[in-house]
Amino acid sequence: MSDLAPEATPGPEYTVMRSMMTVPVIVQRFVDKAPAAGADAICLDLEDSIPPAEKAAARPLARQAIEAMPRSGFALYVRVNGYATGLTEADLAAVVRPGLDGIVLSKADSAEMIAGLDAHLGRLEAEHGIEAGHVAIVPLIETAKGMMEAYDVCRASPRVSGAIFGAEDFATDMAIKRTDTAEEVLWARNMVAVACHAARIAAIDTPDPNYSDETHLRREMTKAKSLGYTGKLCIHPTQVQIANEIFSPAEDEVAEARAIVAAFERDGLAKGIAAIAVDGKMIDTPIY
Repeated sequence: MSDLAPEATPGPEYTVMRSMMTVPVIVQRFVDKAPAAGADAICLDLEDSIPPAEKAAARPLARQAIEAMPRSGFALYVRVNGYATGLTEADLAAVVRPGLDGIVLSKADSAEMIAGLDAHLGRLEAEHGIEAGHVAIVPLIETAKGMMEAYDVCRASPRVSGAIFGAEDFATDMAIKRTDTAEEVLWARNMVAVACHAARIAAIDTPDPNYSDETHLRREMTKAKSLGYTGKLCIHPTQVQIANEIFSPAEDEVAEARAIVAAFERDGLAKGIAAIAVDGKMIDTPIY
C-alpha cells in the first residue's frame, strides 16, 4: 500500500514517548497536576473517562486546558472519540488549536480512517494558523479489525508518530475474559509492537488499571519492553515515573552497547571480519 497522505509532514514537537499520561478533562484538579507528573506526553481524554452526558461539556474544557496548560518538556495530545460514535468531528473542531501536538484516535480500524483524519487535520490547521502537518496522529489499536489492519494503520500517514495497544477494548471486542496473566491478549500485544516497528514509529503499551502495586507495574512494563514496546499509556503519576525508568536505557546497557560497537569496529570491521567474540558471545552485523 502506498502512503495515503504524502503531502503531510511529521508532526510532534517531542517524539520520545516513554510515558503518555491520560487525564479526564472534566476533573480540573487532575488537569492542573498533570504537568508535574513528568510524562513525556499528556493526553487530555474526551473518550472513556467522560460519561456520555458530559461529552459536549468536556470539549471546551479540553480547549481551555490546551490554551492554559504551562508547557515544559512534554507533548500535549487529546484522545477523541472514535468515528463510529459520531462525535469525532465535533471533538476535533473543539481542540485543534495552537498548542496541540497530537490526536489519539480511538478505535482506529483502517488506513482509510487515518487518511481521512489526516486530511481533516490539514483543514483545521489551515483554519487556525497551525503549521501544516504539526498535529500528529497516534492510533489506538483496540479492535479485532484494527488488529488485522495494524501495519497499514501505522503507516497510513506521515503524521502517525506512534500507536497504542488497547487491551481492554480488544478483549471486549473478542468476547474474551481478561486474566492476571494477560496471555489471552499476548498475540495482539505482540502484533501491535511489530506493526509499530515495521512502520518505524513509537510502540506504546496498553494502560494498566493497577497503579499502586509497584512490583506488578515493573514486571509488566519490563515485559512490554521485552516485546518491543518503547513506552506506556499511563493513568496515574506513579506509573509515569516507573515507565520513564523502564523505557530509558540503563547505564549498564549503554556501557555494554558502547563496548560492543568499539570492539566490533576495532576487531571486526577494521580487519575485514563480520563476526567477533565479546565476553564469550558472538557479535555480528545485526547485533552491531
